Amino acid sequence: MSKGTVVLAYSGGLDTSCILVWLKEQGYDVITYLANIGQDEDFEAARKKAESLGAKKMFIEDLRAEFVEEFIWPLVQANAIYEDRYLLGTSIARPCIARRQVQIARQEGAQFISHGATGKGNDQIRFELTYFSLYPSVQVIAPWRIPEFYNRFKGRKDLIEYAQKNGIPIPVTPKAPWSMDANLMHISYESGVLENPKSHAPSDLYLMTKNPEDSPGTPDILEIEFRKGVPVKVTHLKEGKSLETPLEIFSYLNVIGGKHGIGRIDIVENRYIGMKSRGIYETPGGTILYHAHLDIEAFTMDREVRRIKQGLGLKFSELIYNGFWYSPECEFISHCITKSQESVEGKVQLSVFKGQVYIMGRESPRSLYNEELVSMDVQGDYNPCDASGFININAVRLKEYHRLQGDAQPKN
Repeated sequence: MSKGTVVLAYSGGLDTSCILVWLKEQGYDVITYLANIGQDEDFEAARKKAESLGAKKMFIEDLRAEFVEEFIWPLVQANAIYEDRYLLGTSIARPCIARRQVQIARQEGAQFISHGATGKGNDQIRFELTYFSLYPSVQVIAPWRIPEFYNRFKGRKDLIEYAQKNGIPIPVTPKAPWSMDANLMHISYESGVLENPKSHAPSDLYLMTKNPEDSPGTPDILEIEFRKGVPVKVTHLKEGKSLETPLEIFSYLNVIGGKHGIGRIDIVENRYIGMKSRGIYETPGGTILYHAHLDIEAFTMDREVRRIKQGLGLKFSELIYNGFWYSPECEFISHCITKSQESVEGKVQLSVFKGQVYIMGRESPRSLYNEELVSMDVQGDYNPCDASGFININAVRLKEYHRLQGDAQPKN
């Protein structure tokens, strides 16, 4: 008698292949689900492997376009960045993957959902908060939090032995001595030899970007056009090549950024679960857009609105990192950020070269930049005498503060 149907987030790798067989061993009917969000994957081989291991059904879903439009673009609008450096590539992928997993579970009448995230990381939180937000009655099977499972499989050696015993194909090529997560937005590397925060990243680690030292000796000059804070067109100004669909734009910026070694970071970050971890990330297209959007936003947005929006962007980033994409507070902040982007329109010209993004110029029909008002050579609609009163009023508070401290008293 089956215990019920479970939809397993499946990668085709050793861990989730072992979990598939283990779930069947526990008496579940297993439906496997693999999301294509831009990773380099042999999807057909994964399908055949899942079917050979006894999956009742296998879903392979191409989510790339919706990943860019519905998840990456809001990050761009928000200038979202966690702890000043991390552009949230893994964090934002999880709700995209989990949303479709829930849809499949509902469609197939599955009472259970499972994943292969570890019991120490952020991903278990991100996946499960999405599951419970969109399918409140679902039951989650998280093997790496079940003592029977993690005491049985204490390391990779135990998984390999289990795989060999159960006829699970093991990759011929040795596994890299670190953990990787790849999607359209980025590739992350952590664990293994990277757990010593003092150790330098191996030179062969990076897959998405060239070493800036080995990148071309001439820059690529791009123009990125924004409308309502979202990229709508990218043009290579020397080659005359233009792209306009969201997936094409982001994929092209990844190619150009990767060619010049854009977006590499090596950081220690604070996981939501309470521990610090060392992560290495490469986010080429996302880094280019971060700089371009910052520039067009400063050019077109009111100063005070931008100041408030900056604070909202920080909170937005924290919520995404911590797994609260489908929370009411995240929905509220997202609406506010979208409202702030109504006038963020125009074109930014930039140079991509040797690991850096250099802003070269910008133009916008919604610009708040008044060339005559700011000019050193033209008086414009501004009376310099007014600045005296402005300064005096602002000085009142400072004078009183320093009078109280005794700073304004003459010194002997």
